[in-house]
Amino acid sequence: MEGQRIRVAITHGDINGIGYELILKIFEDDRICELCTPILYGSSHVAAFWRNHLGLEQVSWHTITSPQEAKAGVLNLIDCTQGRETVHMGEPREEAGHSAFMALERAVADIRSGLCDVLVTAPINKAVMPRELFPFNGHTKYLESVGATTPGESLMVLVAGDCRVAIATEHIALQEVASALNEELILRKLRLLEAGLQRDFGITKPRLAVLALNPHAGDKGLMGQEEGTIIQPAVAKAFESGIITFGPYAADGFWGSGRVDSFDGILAMYHDQGLAPFKALYMGEGVNVTLGLQFVRTSPDHGTGYDIAGRGIADPTSMREAIYCALDIYRARRRYDEATRNPLRRCYHNRSRDDEKLDTTSEDY
Repeated sequence: MEGQRIRVAITHGDINGIGYELILKIFEDDRICELCTPILYGSSHVAAFWRNHLGLEQVSWHTITSPQEAKAGVLNLIDCTQGRETVHMGEPREEAGHSAFMALERAVADIRSGLCDVLVTAPINKAVMPRELFPFNGHTKYLESVGATTPGESLMVLVAGDCRVAIATEHIALQEVASALNEELILRKLRLLEAGLQRDFGITKPRLAVLALNPHAGDKGLMGQEEGTIIQPAVAKAFESGIITFGPYAADGFWGSGRVDSFDGILAMYHDQGLAPFKALYMGEGVNVTLGLQFVRTSPDHGTGYDIAGRGIADPTSMREAIYCALDIYRARRRYDEATRNPLRRCYHNRSRDDEKLDTTSEDY
């Protein structure tokens, strides 16, 4: 990659939502192509439809069949779909789900083959994804199944500036959260969060906050036992292992205070506990990052936007930030991996006398 721009694989997401509007608006300003080589995995037919509908005729692309053909300085497009899909603006359609999956599958295959460097995904509608091919509740679990560094381990983190919020239980029903929590799960998520902040964000020793599950952190057992039996022991074990971790904090007071700025990462127990306040503070500029993968993946912090699809009012800021964030993380990973690849080797062991000479023939020298 020396001297070559980072190749960004961008999937088009749900063709009936706002994905194409976001992408076309971003590349309306071609200066972003000075930072990377973008490759859109989608449909030239659908892209042309949205370009005409939105009046963005000045946006163009270079159609290719493989990332090796990508040109610098322009938006490249790989046709991944079958036939000529019909766009039904703002409507959930199975055809759109198949189209989204084909683009995602091809992009992941290319990135795992080393043909692209980072992955940025436009929003999908999980309800219309083909269940036989995509039996997952979102991008994160699918990507975990095909690209986790450790099988079965990944972590969804929402990022905006210095605020980074991870979710312990991610996309499950609220009634299942308490039974899903255990010490090992929380410890595993804290390890993933610390490792990700070190490697992907360049934070040498992150300070982590853990949120409580119950109101008022359980109020000493009056409103739940999970804090005392699960979360606090997990926090203690994490701290003993060298992870700088504090909590559990009552979620309402934590988000309402200045404590957010005191930590490099926050672990919430369930989806809305972390994402509702995050989006209230940063909606439209946040980025969804998946930690624990062999490759960099980011996405905007919002969904398909069916309610505004085709109206020309979708804000591309979060999608643009997702591209910038992917580039930053890719560079941070390269720096981290380079710095930790060849640690100094020990020269000798168990020196017993001050006048003992160093054996320069030893393999440890």
